[in-house]
Amino acid sequence: MSNREDYQLPPKEGFVLTHFLTVADVNRSAEFYVRILGGTVVRSGEPTIIQIGNSWLIVNVGGGPTDDKPTVTLRPPVNSNVVSSFLNIRVADIRASYEQWRSRGAEFLTEPKDHGREIRCYMRDPDNYLIEVGQATGFQG
Repeated sequence: MSNREDYQLPPKEGFVLTHFLTVADVNRSAEFYVRILGGTVVRSGEPTIIQIGNSWLIVNVGGGPTDDKPTVTLRPPVNSNVVSSFLNIRVADIRASYEQWRSRGAEFLTEPKDHGREIRCYMRDPDNYLIEVGQATGFQG
């Protein structure tokens, strides 16, 4: 298994997949991902880049069209109950992660629920982005 130091941004070859979140307050969002998930800010400002585990999260304020996306406007979620995507975190011990992150201030929709092949629960970040936390129980790879 690779460790955190095996991943680099920018990559030395190939590519690295990051996730971009449009947020209302960059500092508030960065603080959440550092405090709750143990991320490390590798670039602050607008945008802020946070390394979390083997991935990176970019948080930045929204805005109107630019020359390379001339018809697109970025904004945080408007309705917390209607989503088109969410972050998905796989953990080794969901109960321990749930308790640790909850003690750090994470707000979960429910406690972890057993769904046969996985146990999962969801939390929200400060902009109401949904984050699934799951542990495989019967995954066949």
